[in-house]
Amino acid sequence: MRLVKHLSLAALAVATIATSANAAPKAGGKGGDMEFEPENAASTPPSKTLERAIKLYDKKDFFSASIELKKVLDGESGDDAKNKQRAEFFMGKTLYQMGFYAGALAYFDKIVQAGDNHTYHGATLKWLAALSRVLPETSGILQKIGTYDPSALNDPSLASVKDELLFLLGRHYYAKGGDGDFDKAIGLFEQVDRNSPFFIKAKFFEGVTYVRKYDGKPAVDAFKQILIIGEERPPQYSADDIDNYRELAQLQMARVFYSTQQYDTSIKYFEKLPQDSADWAESLFEASWAYYMKTLNSKALGNILTLDAPYFENQFYPEAVLLRAVIYYKYCLYDQAEEAVQDYNDKYGPLTKNLNEIVKKYDDNAEFYEYVKKVRVGKAGLDPQTQRLVMSVLNDKTLLKNFQWVDELNHELDMLQKSDKAWQTTQVAAEVLQELTVQQSVAAGDAGKVARDRVDREARELARLSRDGTKIKYEILEAKANKVSSDAVGARVSQDHKEEPIVIDDEHFQWRFNGEYWKDELGYYRFKIRSRCPKQ
Repeated sequence: MRLVKHLSLAALAVATIATSANAAPKAGGKGGDMEFEPENAASTPPSKTLERAIKLYDKKDFFSASIELKKVLDGESGDDAKNKQRAEFFMGKTLYQMGFYAGALAYFDKIVQAGDNHTYHGATLKWLAALSRVLPETSGILQKIGTYDPSALNDPSLASVKDELLFLLGRHYYAKGGDGDFDKAIGLFEQVDRNSPFFIKAKFFEGVTYVRKYDGKPAVDAFKQILIIGEERPPQYSADDIDNYRELAQLQMARVFYSTQQYDTSIKYFEKLPQDSADWAESLFEASWAYYMKTLNSKALGNILTLDAPYFENQFYPEAVLLRAVIYYKYCLYDQAEEAVQDYNDKYGPLTKNLNEIVKKYDDNAEFYEYVKKVRVGKAGLDPQTQRLVMSVLNDKTLLKNFQWVDELNHELDMLQKSDKAWQTTQVAAEVLQELTVQQSVAAGDAGKVARDRVDREARELARLSRDGTKIKYEILEAKANKVSSDAVGARVSQDHKEEPIVIDDEHFQWRFNGEYWKDELGYYRFKIRSRCPKQ
């Protein structure tokens, strides 16, 4: 009997996509090369109203410009269709400059949907790139960029943001994940110039795309290029990007090697993550499986002990408790194995029940989102343990992006309420208010649904692990009665098995663990474990 840890390449790749992927370097800007007109921009001279609107835009009087542009769009100025398209494009730019990014996105989306029939369809790409730097991908920005054919990126006017757009379009196909989409994503990521600040991001996504294709070798090759960048630290990449993507590449390489049963190499990369990494605890947990597979269980149990430290009280690794039970079982230490299963039931049984109650609390997704807001500020009346567990679930990277989108919409609604009083009475302000209100309502409902799904998924996972614990306990009881199955006999560690020695070098001391945790000891715990199974 053995509890099997499946480190799914695809699932793990998706799980560790950096939240900083949206925090792109600022290519282009609000002015300069962002401001250009297509050659076929106008068919007839613009009206005085449109001329005035553009002059006001150039003078950075964006409130007044938006009022004049709305007159053009409403047909009050007598402008023809092409000039109305120009006004639509300028309205998107104007709202962007005013800080109403969601409102700007709505206008640019109209241009995107019109496609090549819109004079400013190509020119809008630059502004979509600009919006991607300030809006989370849950705003739908990647899908809008994804409507463009990759050949559109060869337009000379897009030269300053071409690498950024290659990266963003690649991410669209990566997220889409249909037949052939991964290959399209890889093809786009590979085109990003090495001297671009987006190269390191593109190379990481190239690696995880290969992972999702279950193609380990090119994935490792992509990640190794990131490690080389981490050593050389070229000036075109930010220090934060280098450190962040180097750690993510190390973690991904460890997982790839684990999945191909190259456990020694896997352990080497797991151990490269520094203690101050956000993924360090995760690497300790996953490395414990690699140690287990190598029968290096003094270190596996040491990692599990580390994860029990109060420093990680906000992070939960329930599977680690059952791994401890399995290790003791393999060494015929049945009392300790049974105690570990009981530890799981005592801690996670009530938590599973509490999570199920939370999931059923509200049927409406928007109401559930409002409840989640209370949880996030600690005002939902949950006991401390449940509060910490739910918060660990709510820190899911995808879910955080949903929250960011709601927060952005709330911010823009608040900004509108604090804007110039005279402007608030205009039709354009009313239109922006309506757009933001609708989007906020939809986004809050979406965030509530994703949050509910995440909590429900955690509850179901804990229930599954509880069933695994029951199976382990059954095997323990059978073993105590000397009814060990042939499979279990083959998996047991013989009494004459020699564990890898615990070597203390000149820079370390050996201290007995007395129940107290010290921060500088984390990651260095070792268990002396001796089998009570029969000799082979």
